[in-house]
Amino acid sequence: MTPNLSVVIGTLKLKNPLLVSSGTFGYAQEFVDFLDLNILGGIVTKTITLFPRQGNRPPRTCETPAGLLNSIGLENPGIKVFIQEKLPYFQKLKVPLIVSIAAQDEISEFVELAEKLDKERLVAAIELNISCPNVRHCTKKSNVKLIAQDAKATALVVKAVKKVTTKPIITKLSPNVTDITEIALAAEEAGSDGVSLVNTITAMAVDVEKRRPKLAMVIGGLSGPAIRPIAVRMVWETYKKVRIPIIGMGGIMDADSALEFILAGASAISVGTANFINPNVCSEILRGICGYMIRHRITSLERLRGAIMC
Repeated sequence: MTPNLSVVIGTLKLKNPLLVSSGTFGYAQEFVDFLDLNILGGIVTKTITLFPRQGNRPPRTCETPAGLLNSIGLENPGIKVFIQEKLPYFQKLKVPLIVSIAAQDEISEFVELAEKLDKERLVAAIELNISCPNVRHCTKKSNVKLIAQDAKATALVVKAVKKVTTKPIITKLSPNVTDITEIALAAEEAGSDGVSLVNTITAMAVDVEKRRPKLAMVIGGLSGPAIRPIAVRMVWETYKKVRIPIIGMGGIMDADSALEFILAGASAISVGTANFINPNVCSEILRGICGYMIRHRITSLERLRGAIMC
């Protein structure tokens, strides 16, 4: 038996549910010596902004119990360099490319980025990163720290981007909210083809000997197994409220943890921090999901989605 692992998000078709998370896989070339990239369901790029960003000052990462704390600050070369120097590499691959974008100052930057990417044949979909905790997203009309912390601001971005591109839109949500389902519903109603959750959890670590924060920016985003139970819970809550596909992420380290998200309602899953620990982890997770489905005589991934019994 060969299980059907295919997933559809809007017009985006994935041969399997396995994605790699933005910011943890670079621009794919970094992993070519460790992993057959063509086994992936899709690749999500490091987040791109309109203009280059140097990112935050170091130290920008530190390990925590069962997790990784980072404050990279969306370091990237900007959209022009990305299109000219990074994008051509993906011609060699047979994997859908999802480009993650973020605004530095104004929401209009999302629109301009989407317009530029809409012209690029190699771009299969666009991820709206409205939830990175390491940069501020303030507009003249709003003083919220993150767009993803405000339902109206989220809807505004999604609607604006949908007007300028025909490519599927996936909105990346923040766990740093009271009710993530409210934000997910706002994204869905505004036209988002899918939502991905969760981004990192705002956190802090202290060096007790130096009596200083371990990160130069003091506060960063926590990822890894420490946040997985929270992320799974948020996927489950969101699955009960929205009709669009959910991409689950947050501490996926192996096939079992990936299956947790699928059983909770995720159509696809995204691997992040684990890539730093084991660059070949994605192939192991894919084999594990297939083995589980064969063992339990499950022919289609769709039969597993949201199948948790409670």
